[in-house]
Formats: sequence, C-alpha cells, structure tokens
Amino acid sequence: MSHRFNSGSRPSLACEISADRVLAGRAAERGGAVQFAAYNLGKGNVTPDLTESNVRDPDAVSQTIRDALGSVGGRSRDVIAVLPDAAVRIVLLDFDALPSKRQEAEAVVRFRLKKSLPFDVDKAQVSYHAHPAGSGVRVVAAVALSSVVEEYESAFREAGYNPGVVVPSTLAALGAASAARPTLVVKVDARTTTIAILNEQQVLLFRTLENTSGVAITGERLAEDVYPSVVFFQDTYHLNLDRIFVAGLPDLAAAAPALRAQTNAEVQELVSTSQAGTGRNSIPRWQIAGVVGALVS
Repeated sequence: MSHRFNSGSRPSLACEISADRVLAGRAAERGGAVQFAAYNLGKGNVTPDLTESNVRDPDAVSQTIRDALGSVGGRSRDVIAVLPDAAVRIVLLDFDALPSKRQEAEAVVRFRLKKSLPFDVDKAQVSYHAHPAGSGVRVVAAVALSSVVEEYESAFREAGYNPGVVVPSTLAALGAASAARPTLVVKVDARTTTIAILNEQQVLLFRTLENTSGVAITGERLAEDVYPSVVFFQDTYHLNLDRIFVAGLPDLAAAAPALRAQTNAEVQELVSTSQAGTGRNSIPRWQIAGVVGALVS
C-alpha cells in the first residue's frame, strides 16, 4: 500500500503480522533459500479489524518484530510489512478509462470507493494497480484507514525498521502463485478466509469472508464458502478452474477432497517445497505464504 525504500530497491526482508504471531523472512542473495523465523504474539496484542484499533500492545508487537527480523539476519533496515487481511479492504473496480496523471486517477478511484467502504475514504490510504480489461480498465485497490496502517508502521519503526512496502497478506501471497491459467487461491487465517481467482496473472475476483473456525475450518465448510465465488467466476467468464492453491491450512490433505469434488481442479499447497527455504523451528509451508509471496513477486 505504500512504497518508501531507503535503499532505492525492493527490500529483501518481509515480515507478516497476524493475530497470533510475527513471521519474518529474508531472501538470500543469488537465489539461495529464504530464511524464516516465527515468534508468537500474546493474545490480544493484535486484533485485526477494518475500523477499530489493531495494535493493542505496541511495545510487545515492536519487540516481537525486532526478535523475528533479528533472527533472520541481514543488515538492511527496509522491510515489506505484511498486514492481516482483516485490516485491509480489497476492491475490484472497472472503468472505461482512467486519467493519465496518477493524482487525477487516484481521485477517480477514491470517488468510486466511497460507496464500498465502512469508513470515510478521505481518512484512508489507497493503493491500486490498473490493467487493461476488455475495452476498459480494471483496478485492484487496497484500502485501509490511515490510523490503522500507521499503527503497524509505527510498530516497525519502533523496532528499528523502515516499512518500505505495506501490503495485505493475501495480495502478498499471490506473488507465490503461478496463474497463467484459471486459478483459485484460498488463504485461511485465524479470523478470515480470503478467496482470489486469477487468470493470465490478473485478479478477476477477490473476497474476504469472516471465518469463526480459524485454521480448524473443515474441508466441507471451506468448499461451501468458496462455492459462490466459483459459480460467479464460471458464469461471468465461461471458464473452469484449472487448479486451486491453498495457504493457511495445517491439514490440506483433509480439506482437498471437498474442494476437488466441487471443481474437479487440482488442489495443492500455495507455497512449493522449493520456495519454503529454511526456518527457525521448522516453520511449516502453510504458514509462510504471505512472506514468501512478498519476497518472490
């Protein structure tokens, strides 16, 4: 959502904050394995939300960020800050055209967003990507209250790091997905299930749903949550899904049959074995999609 690099290049560090942990990763030089570290957060230290305060214990969060990033080493202070999906609203907008000047285009995007948000867009940070879509332009916009983003950025600065890029978790995770063909990406966390459908590397659908079961969600319930989005995609684009990438589930094997039965698509972990790298305390692949995607995109 924001881009401020001290070094002038994309950071080699990424750090994801969620409701229960801080996970850091460092991309190795010359294509080596990514280094990871994860540290638990105390209950209630972070409560991801669109409209309320998120960072409830700034000192504890900053210390955990410092510990996690310190564990993966490196001299750089620039970091990609990966925020919880529940703290950021993603909106897809279609336009006939956008002004060529960035400032004017952002004003048009903000105007369209006014009816899509549960808060005042004038008090929000907006970042967007525009690409051709048919005879018009499609915009993928990430929007969050400035006060919420500032809470997270302040925690990084207090830890001694510069949050040069700020991005929500699932958008970051999409960097790990190869989506030349119709692809469904499902990312589960403690509070939300986020669904994205891509084709030819473009986002065609994006939805974040409340998830009261957290990572213990069953395959059947996950398939039910995903089903309306799949039907909408098929009816709108007249395409069938080729494969499904899943992140955030500790037992994908148990959930895969229900997803496969619904779509006939191949189901696999979003983070591949080759992307997993090495981690402190053997961090499982299902936990690291946001950080991996941020570093490899």
